[in-house]
Amino acid sequence: MSLRKPITFNEIFFWLAVFVLCLFCLAPILWQVLTSFKVNEDIAAIPNIYIPTRLTLSHYIELFTRKPFLRYLLNSTFVSLTSTFLCLAIGTPAAYAIARLRPLGGNLIQLAILLVTLFPSILLLQGLLEIIQFFQLGNNYLALIIPYTAMNLPLTILVMRSFFAQLPRELEDAAKVDGYSTWQLLIQILTPLTLPALVTTGILTFIAAWNEFIFALTFITEETMKTVPVASAQLGSASVFEIPYGPIAAATVVGTIPLVILVLFFQRQIVQGLTAGAVKG
Repeated sequence: MSLRKPITFNEIFFWLAVFVLCLFCLAPILWQVLTSFKVNEDIAAIPNIYIPTRLTLSHYIELFTRKPFLRYLLNSTFVSLTSTFLCLAIGTPAAYAIARLRPLGGNLIQLAILLVTLFPSILLLQGLLEIIQFFQLGNNYLALIIPYTAMNLPLTILVMRSFFAQLPRELEDAAKVDGYSTWQLLIQILTPLTLPALVTTGILTFIAAWNEFIFALTFITEETMKTVPVASAQLGSASVFEIPYGPIAAATVVGTIPLVILVLFFQRQIVQGLTAGAVKG
């Protein structure tokens, strides 16, 4: 009969640290979820009521009856999906060209792309506002799709370039011998091999576009075209002296659910994309 291995102090400390870290990261989310189900009296109670005993769905009902929140969700979905598709469609060929075709000044191009990723996007607001006004794109989805694509494109190129650089050149040589063109090689052979990278990059791009606030607040003023972050921040109440904490918490939960579902659905591809190339053998 085998003896059970005693639990060491290091194991206890490790799992305790994991528990504390998870609690620290999940506490704000749990607080928002609980607040969305609290009655107004419990939300305003002093001292705070952490675990509510009275639950209600009135905040969610108010969220969808007083405001067209479903339309806001559709707006965010359309803008985020379109900008993500454009980033992958433009960034993937560009990344392959930099990694394999070795264009003239390729190192300078990579350096420029890296510098763009470090540039704060908020500093572009004034210039983009003038461009939007010049082309009369205010209250147009293109006013968000084009900036989101431009801001997330450098990250897409950098991530995809690293994946293309790790692929063996023998695959490309064999495909060229079989008569594949560069586009056929990229679409039919290399792109399926980099699917985890495409999924990971696409999700990062989607989340960045979904959560963007400043540009959406500035370029879109039409009520029916607002995105979820802007609509959540502008939720009003019956009185100007009252902050609708319940509906805001409900809007936060509803706006986060699509991102959680997306990550859970593609979690295997995300893990493969984040760990690809970590071990070489």
